[in-house]
Amino acid sequence: MERFDVLVVGGGPGGYVAAIRAAQLGKKTALVEKYSTLGGTCLNVGCIPSKALLDSSEHYHQAQHQFAEHGIGVGELSLNFPQMIARKAAVVEQTTAGIDFLMKKNGITRLEGFGSFVDAHTVRVTPAEGAATDVAADHIIIATGSKPAALPFAQPDKDRIITSTEALSLKERPNSMLVIGGGVIGLELGSVYARLGTEVHVVEYLDAIIPTMDRGLGKELMRSMKKLGVKFHLQYGVQSVTSNGDSVHVVAKDKKGADVEWTVDYCLVAVGRRPYTDGLNLEAAGLSTDERGRIPVDANLRTSIPHIYAIGDVVRGAMLAHKAEEEGVAAAETIAGEHPHIDYNLIPGVVYTWPEVAGVGATEEQLKADGVPYRAGSFPFKASGRARASMDTDGFIKVLAHAESDEILGVHMIGPRAADLIAEAVVAMEFRATAEDISRMSHAHPTFTEAIKEAALAATGDRALHV
Repeated sequence: MERFDVLVVGGGPGGYVAAIRAAQLGKKTALVEKYSTLGGTCLNVGCIPSKALLDSSEHYHQAQHQFAEHGIGVGELSLNFPQMIARKAAVVEQTTAGIDFLMKKNGITRLEGFGSFVDAHTVRVTPAEGAATDVAADHIIIATGSKPAALPFAQPDKDRIITSTEALSLKERPNSMLVIGGGVIGLELGSVYARLGTEVHVVEYLDAIIPTMDRGLGKELMRSMKKLGVKFHLQYGVQSVTSNGDSVHVVAKDKKGADVEWTVDYCLVAVGRRPYTDGLNLEAAGLSTDERGRIPVDANLRTSIPHIYAIGDVVRGAMLAHKAEEEGVAAAETIAGEHPHIDYNLIPGVVYTWPEVAGVGATEEQLKADGVPYRAGSFPFKASGRARASMDTDGFIKVLAHAESDEILGVHMIGPRAADLIAEAVVAMEFRATAEDISRMSHAHPTFTEAIKEAALAATGDRALHV
């Protein structure tokens, strides 16, 4: 039986990054992945393909609604939906091939097959065809990720009642789609199809979309998505979802208890994700899961068995690819005797609609609930020269600073390139900058980042210059 210093089970962003870092630190490393391509949900049926479709659909929408104002004539506009899906697939193929290269570059042994524990130091790798192989390791990192969650009355059939996986590979543009869930996944994919002309309904049980983010962001995003024709139904409880072969019938109750019905081409179930440990045989290693299916870990990502670590979507915290990557690095460095640290408060959340949405740190709702004194400063993109030049004036940036120390406690934004702009806030908060610090920094003009400076100026005493 071959033995490794580090064995990583799961080839998603957390897993492959953990393997790379362990190999960089001189550890004999192997990576177990059941699929033929690495990258997990993120690269294959999540982050990367969804962003490819988001960009393609945004180009189409701009050509349809904005190019003429820019003085650009495109003639008769047409949509080649199969080509859009094919381009998405090509992006995925290129990206996953890059991970294969990184495995070879770092001398990591790739083991293709389903991994399950034999005991606390041994994992059985069972390929789709052929005999299983047992491998042993001094340290094991569990990085098996998550799967789409389902509802008892809305079980995906992967035909008309679909998850995000199927929504990324439809054969034709739907005429209508109902999305159950007003979270990140549902809104991103809903916006893709709304831009392409699909009638989209978003049904959300709570009274707000993206409810874990600053409430102001959800309100602004809903206003913006309504311009695409998206219809929102908040505080609606879905009762049944029935496929009729070529359509789906959905019944829900509104907030007054009255029945509401829709018949649509597809129903996208986007109610979150669940940790994926199915078939891992954790009991053989002496491990168990909590009431939410997560593997308990300590501050160093160790499980109850000290030489076994768990990271990413199978442990507590936000289910984000970049969070999993940070944990993968931290686990590998801890195994190597280093002392890494992750500040979970500084892991940003992003929604890749257009306008994009991003936030880091505490929300206003959290600060109020905790009784923390704070000042808020905001700046609208409609007052930004750069945003007017690009016709991206929806949204705003909000900076929350401690009322006494002026330390930045949270930054929340919706607008053009918010997914990239949030990095400035993360850097500032990592070094415990104040709103005054940001307001004194020179930001190039004209840029979207000037809005961060203006919001910081507003947070330091209503000093914003351009509004």
